[in-house]
Amino acid sequence: MIPGLRTLRRTKLALDRNVTLGVLLERLGAADPDRVLVTEVGGEARTLAEAARLVDRWAAGVSVRTSPGDVVVVATANGYDQLLLCLAASRAGCVPAPVNDNMRSEEVDHVVADAGATLVVRHADELETATHDALGPAHPTDPSAVGAVFYTSGTTGKPKGAELTHRGVLGGLNLAALLPVRGRGDEAVFSLPMAHIMGFAAGVGMACAGVPVRFLPRFDAEIVLDEIEQRRVGLFVGVPAMYRMLLDAGAERRDLTSVRVWVSGADAMPPDLVERFTRMGAAAHLPGVGPVGRATFAEGYGMVETSGGVAARLALPYVPAAIGRVGVPLPGYRTRVMGEGGDEVALGAVGELQLTGPGVLKGYRGDHDATQGAFTADGWLRTGDLVRRGPIGSFTFHGRAKDVIVRGGYNVYAVEVEQALERHPAVAEAAVVGLPDERLGEVPVAAVVLSEGAAPATPDEIRTWAKGELSSYKVPVRVEVVDELPHSGTRKVQRSEVRELFTET
Repeated sequence: MIPGLRTLRRTKLALDRNVTLGVLLERLGAADPDRVLVTEVGGEARTLAEAARLVDRWAAGVSVRTSPGDVVVVATANGYDQLLLCLAASRAGCVPAPVNDNMRSEEVDHVVADAGATLVVRHADELETATHDALGPAHPTDPSAVGAVFYTSGTTGKPKGAELTHRGVLGGLNLAALLPVRGRGDEAVFSLPMAHIMGFAAGVGMACAGVPVRFLPRFDAEIVLDEIEQRRVGLFVGVPAMYRMLLDAGAERRDLTSVRVWVSGADAMPPDLVERFTRMGAAAHLPGVGPVGRATFAEGYGMVETSGGVAARLALPYVPAAIGRVGVPLPGYRTRVMGEGGDEVALGAVGELQLTGPGVLKGYRGDHDATQGAFTADGWLRTGDLVRRGPIGSFTFHGRAKDVIVRGGYNVYAVEVEQALERHPAVAEAAVVGLPDERLGEVPVAAVVLSEGAAPATPDEIRTWAKGELSSYKVPVRVEVVDELPHSGTRKVQRSEVRELFTET
């Protein structure tokens, strides 16, 4: 394709606010047909044009089994095709609802019933049809209409379906089409659930940016490190637990200098991990010189209810770490930090983060009460996250409101205690929860996983370490060493299950 025509088409896509999920790959395939979209480990490479044709064919299979506006539950095994199947459902005029393949069958049944789905796709082969080779033009869709339903992990009860618009899901991701695309060094490797908004957004964002993806359906730290070394990958996307697993697998003994950008999301990233990984990567490679500088670490803040990222934190080379830990809202979003009395807290004070912006959900499917409870009277989304207010809409993350332990009238933030424990050289991961106490109301306790190869540490030694890192009321009254912590599909710690570790003993 003529380079100037490619640039023109990519620019048009980036600036078009009416792009929907159903036409996204059609546009990308027309703009840059031969660019590799994805190569799954163990599979073949697929170009943008090939993926666009596949989506169109699957859309035909959806269309003969549904009517426009129907919900289609995509309950396939995790893989890049799960994203493409969602785009196919959208192209047919339907609303995709992807589900994580770690869900139990009764949870999937709940999603199907709750969403009112008319079709459940468990394998792409089900959409092959002899009557249609392809759908043809996408079904016309309003970009402000519901484009997908993502179900929450269900940590507070049965999963709820967050209704997100086409414009919200895409957000500013199509603006990534303006980025200059280069060569193989821009390849990204990640292994995330495509049914989770982080994996979905990562896939869409890389496609828009023209960055080829090397995708692993199941995370394996050794394989990821091999891929980075052998393919000289320039970008890795993961969650904090994955970064810990990479360290345990010997990341610091590998040559990871090809990585220019490390990306994390879904949970708070410990500052010491940010520091260690920026040292492993490099800002650039100079001919005859080799790797120079440190890599950039980008941490996104977001949730299912906000279509993914709404703020970002960057750890840039030579920028003080305290600045890099500050979250800055992305374009189009506004934030405020509110106290219990309903007023915005003072600069430097902690309160609940509330926000408005293009990616905020329309509501929870079929749940009027939950929708009403998610918003303030003046229309701001209650995130349930506690942050310290900074200037001009910036903030630093302190944890979920439900993760605050009130000990004798003092607030103990679980995330702060966890990060202190993880600074211990023998601790790989920590989870802190509150237990009822007759005298103090609640007290903090901690479950920790020890690092492989590190000198062993006893619970008493870890508590002694904590006393040197934290105020006395923040120190866990009990520490339990466990083989592993319970995680969700996106490797978030399941605190309710951690609490059971202490209530059972």
